[in-house]
Amino acid sequence: MANTNFGTLSGDQLQAWSRDFWRVARNASFINQFAGTGQNAAVQRITELTKSEKGTKANLTLLADMTGDGITGDNTLEGNEEALRAYDITIELDQLRFANRIAGRVADQKTIVNFRETSRDMLAYAMADRMDQLAFLTLSGIAYTSKTNGGLRTTSGTAGHELVDLEFASDVSAPTTNRHRRISGSNLLAGDTTAITATDKLAYSHIVNLKAYAKDNFIRGMRAAGNQEVFHLFVTPQQMASLKLDSDFLANVRNAGVRGPNNELFAGSSSLMVDGVMVHEFRHVFSTEGATSGASSNAGAAGYKWGADANIDGARALFVGAQALAMADIGLPDIVEDTFDYGNQLGISVGKIFGLRKPKYNSDVNGGVEDFGVICLDTAQ
Repeated sequence: MANTNFGTLSGDQLQAWSRDFWRVARNASFINQFAGTGQNAAVQRITELTKSEKGTKANLTLLADMTGDGITGDNTLEGNEEALRAYDITIELDQLRFANRIAGRVADQKTIVNFRETSRDMLAYAMADRMDQLAFLTLSGIAYTSKTNGGLRTTSGTAGHELVDLEFASDVSAPTTNRHRRISGSNLLAGDTTAITATDKLAYSHIVNLKAYAKDNFIRGMRAAGNQEVFHLFVTPQQMASLKLDSDFLANVRNAGVRGPNNELFAGSSSLMVDGVMVHEFRHVFSTEGATSGASSNAGAAGYKWGADANIDGARALFVGAQALAMADIGLPDIVEDTFDYGNQLGISVGKIFGLRKPKYNSDVNGGVEDFGVICLDTAQ
């Protein structure tokens, strides 16, 4: 009986599986639920390329509002036109790859088709999970040297073996001054991780104040039914637990929803609508649970917990409006199937070209460069 050879697969079969893999990856990806190609999405997906001298990049253009008050009466308008102010955001592209290889024919008694199906699912999850991690680190302004639980990633010392080697890793930037807040009692103060205390837990009042702060600072929400603005708030499971234990939050969600077991609060939903803000619980929202406890000399350093003595577990909730993150999503994944050791071992690799960047613009309200659509809110866990 002849052995099945991956090299005999037709181009049509490879292309069909490529599309299938990316559908699985997108379905498994949390951040892709909020992606769209228009300006009314929290994550704007760019699928067209712009050629540059350095190579291939993706561009996103942000248009600022007009600031002039116009020309009144019969006074001359010609020659007094106001120029539109545009800000180009360039997204660097890079490739991320994963691969599986079976030990050999003796070690693996399953059919090649089963191996391919299993490998596809594992590769899809790995790709989606890393893209989620990268997206939330980018929005949070945390370097790719960190995990989303605050711990530092293992360094291999080999170029190309770490996420920080991605071309767009150097574009990750800390939250801008007026897009970084922290909790202090019921107040929202300027962001400072060293000032977080154990009692600075997320509560309903913070969501209300944060929404008002976002609108005062001209952060645009997504337009929903009835032309209402909707925002997203991404929180850790511990932050969601703090919210559900807050008496004001509990009362509002319980009374605003339908009565009975279908109420989202009691149905165990990981997403709740509060005052026009969709609150989503997700494990890759940045926290310091995996970070190291330190001393005052370690306060504010990467890889350490927060607080004046670097011993407080903290988390960075993300209040997100429209166009908070730009994602270059270029083409289908590249699927390569190969044999090794004279055909005894079978392997599959998947590579995807993409890029991420947090858009910034020159804010007329704040008088400087600010993150376009996201506010980072630091709290205790």
